[in-house]
Amino acid sequence: MISVKKIDLHMHSTVSDGSDTPEELVARVKEAGIGVFSVTDHDAVKAGATIKKMISDGDPEFICGAEFSCEDELGKYHILAYYDDPGAPSINDLAEKGHKLRIQKVTMRLDFLNEEFGFVFPKEEIEKLLSLDNPGKPHIGKLMISLGYADDLHTAIYDYINKLSAPNPHIRPEEAIDAILRCGGVPVLAHPFFGDGDQLIVGSDMKDRLKRLMTFGLRGVEAFYSGFTPKLTKEMLGLAEKYDLFVTAGSDYHGKNKMVLLGDNGLECAEECPSGLINFLKKFGVAIR
Repeated sequence: MISVKKIDLHMHSTVSDGSDTPEELVARVKEAGIGVFSVTDHDAVKAGATIKKMISDGDPEFICGAEFSCEDELGKYHILAYYDDPGAPSINDLAEKGHKLRIQKVTMRLDFLNEEFGFVFPKEEIEKLLSLDNPGKPHIGKLMISLGYADDLHTAIYDYINKLSAPNPHIRPEEAIDAILRCGGVPVLAHPFFGDGDQLIVGSDMKDRLKRLMTFGLRGVEAFYSGFTPKLTKEMLGLAEKYDLFVTAGSDYHGKNKMVLLGDNGLECAEECPSGLINFLKKFGVAIR
C-alpha cells in the first residue's frame, strides 16, 4: 500500500530533454520517497521499457508514460499517455512518427538559424544532434552556446530559435488520443491551463478545449502541476469532477534543464486526495491508502 500524497506522474529523462538518465531518475525517485511515478518523455517511449525491467518488489510503483506534442487548427496541446505495455504497437508507432517530426523540426530550425543569423553548425555536430533519441530546442540551444552563438539557453531559444514562424509538422490531438486508447491507455491533458507551455487558457476557453478533446476520447487532466497556483488546481479539480475525468499530478521535472524539483506538484498540500486521482491509480493496479 502506498500513500497517494507522494506521487509524480510527469518527468523527463535524457531520452528527451531531461538531464537524468532513466536509471538516474529511478534512483532520484527512491531518494525523494515518491511512491508512484511515471517518466513521460516527449514523443518517446524508450524510458518506459528500460525502467519496467528495472522495477522489482519493494520499489516505487511505475506507470509507463509519454508526452506527445500535438497541434490542430484551434491550438497546441500536450497529451500525456499512460499505459501498461511498453511494446504496444499503437503507442510505439505514434512515438516513431513523433520522432520523425522532431528530426524534421530540428533540420528546419538549423537551416533557419543559418539563413537568418549566419550560424554555421559543423557537420559532425549536426550528425550528433540528429542521432539523439528525441532532439529539441534545448539540444539546439546547448549547441549554440558551445559554438558561442548564445550566452545561455533562454537567449538561444527565445531570441533565436523561436523567431522561426514557419508552420511546424505536428501530430493532431485526435491522432494521439486514438493511439493511446487503442493500447488500453489513458490520454490526459498536460498542464491544461498552460497549453503547450507558453499560454494561459482559463474560463470558457478552458471548458471549450476540454469538451472538444473529450469528443476525441480524452480521459483525464493534470490538475496538480508545479506551475499551478492553488486557485488553478481547485478550478481544474472542479472541471474534472464536472466532466468525470481522471486526475493526475506531475512536476514536469527535467533535472538540471529546468528549475523544477522532483515531486513538486502541490499534491502534498491538498486537504484530501481527489477521487479522480484515486480512480486513475486503481486503473493501473496501484494499491493505495
